[in-house]
Amino acid sequence: MFTVITFVGFTIFVAVVAWLKTRDDKLDTQEGYFLAGRGLTGLVIAGSLELTNLSTEQLVGQSGQSYATNMGAMNWSVSASFALLCLAMIFLPRYLKAGITTIPEFLEQRYDSTVKRIISFLFLLGYLLTYLPTVLYSGALAFNRIFNLDQLLGLTQFQTIAILCFGIGLVGAIYAIFGGLKAVAVSDTINGVGLLVGGFLVPILAISIMGNGSFFAGIKDFVTNVPAEKFNSINPADSLPPMIPWPVLFLGMTFNNLFYWCTNQSIIQRALAGKSLAHSQKGAIFTGFLKLVDPFFITICGLLAYRFFGEGLMDNTDAAYPMLVAKVIPGWLLGFFAAVLFGAILSSFNSALNSCVTLYTLDFHRPMFNKTCDDKHLVKIGQRFGTGLAIIAICVAPFVINAPSGLYDFLQDCFGFYSMPILATVLCGFYSKRIPALAPKVTLVSHVILYALSHLLPRFGVNVHYLWILSVLFIVDMMIMVIVGKLKPRDTDFVLEDVGAVDLTPWKYAKPACILCFICMLAVYWLFSPLGLASMV
Repeated sequence: MFTVITFVGFTIFVAVVAWLKTRDDKLDTQEGYFLAGRGLTGLVIAGSLELTNLSTEQLVGQSGQSYATNMGAMNWSVSASFALLCLAMIFLPRYLKAGITTIPEFLEQRYDSTVKRIISFLFLLGYLLTYLPTVLYSGALAFNRIFNLDQLLGLTQFQTIAILCFGIGLVGAIYAIFGGLKAVAVSDTINGVGLLVGGFLVPILAISIMGNGSFFAGIKDFVTNVPAEKFNSINPADSLPPMIPWPVLFLGMTFNNLFYWCTNQSIIQRALAGKSLAHSQKGAIFTGFLKLVDPFFITICGLLAYRFFGEGLMDNTDAAYPMLVAKVIPGWLLGFFAAVLFGAILSSFNSALNSCVTLYTLDFHRPMFNKTCDDKHLVKIGQRFGTGLAIIAICVAPFVINAPSGLYDFLQDCFGFYSMPILATVLCGFYSKRIPALAPKVTLVSHVILYALSHLLPRFGVNVHYLWILSVLFIVDMMIMVIVGKLKPRDTDFVLEDVGAVDLTPWKYAKPACILCFICMLAVYWLFSPLGLASMV
């Protein structure tokens, strides 16, 4: 009963604070609903960015990967720091200068409305069929494993997960649909603090248990009894999923992170809502530091699970994190921890759902179906669309149980169908004045065909990591963009106009903060490499 009370209490606390912070906001305007009135501070942006990214697909997926392999799964988080620095220094100044609400809106300015709608459609399809269902499924899986709900209810695992997906999706939809972006961002910030506290409790308690109450004795036990190679994050160049080949850290992984952190609508929308360029840059750089902390309370949990359970979970590696939590978290803390997990799930789900609503209403409904509608009507349409989208995601989510190679790889592999051409389109839009609208259209079609064909390679005995494929395809995509630009250039040069949406004065400490973050990133890689912990025998 105490577990239920603490779970409900913390969840209600977050909801009440979010309501108090947003009750006087104007949610019937485009900027008020979709961009929080362009009033978010750097700290709130950082908290929302971290929580939008961090959910049970990371907690469950990355821990499952590290349990099965080694610390290489941390590459998804640690290398993201570099992409966030690029977001702060390269992408945000241009986005905020254009005063956009969605990434496709920028592409319309740079290319044409057809390019905008194609990209918007790809984002919506990706969110609907992969991201939203995966977030719901991973959250439901974690809850079921921790609390053994299927046994308590006398249901199958699939039935229990379906019920949990419905409950999580319903609450998340209420935040996103009726609260707007600011309600999402405020709840993210509170849940972010809770997740850091609750997240670190897992490894701290696990290590203390290994040391019979002594944390330092537990660390000695941990590094002594877990094979040294498990602490290595640098994998051979020919590694296959779920492992990550080391050369792709400079190629496909970097390209993938640039897409996710610098062009993905659910991420960018928080940074676009900053009070000024300085606040948005602070948020992005602070998040870069936060991503360097992830390995110490997410990825490391896979190794801790290996210490507790040996190789007994190899048939279902995604169970490593939930089972570790159930093993080390005392009963009186389970309610709080469940509430923290619930908040992380809600954050990713409602953030993506809010972005889907934004994309549909601004990129499809107003320009195509009702050009004269006012903002109040547009918000209502968005709420109806979000409701329908949430229902579809809830129905699809339980079937993610059939995903091959683990949750996280499944999600990243799906992103590969459209991530690289979108990144190439944005970058060429920045640095070329004459590449025409035809170029991204040709690139998108070519990429989807080539990436789909690459999935047939294993049938011919060729096994290549999909990040190697993305490494090559991004270069091919850029080449296609440039070649089309040379053959069919625009009639006039593109000029990015300053619409005066926000103050574009950069944060004065941005450059030294970026340098410090980059040095810290190298230090984390050193720690989890053959030069650091992986050198132990």
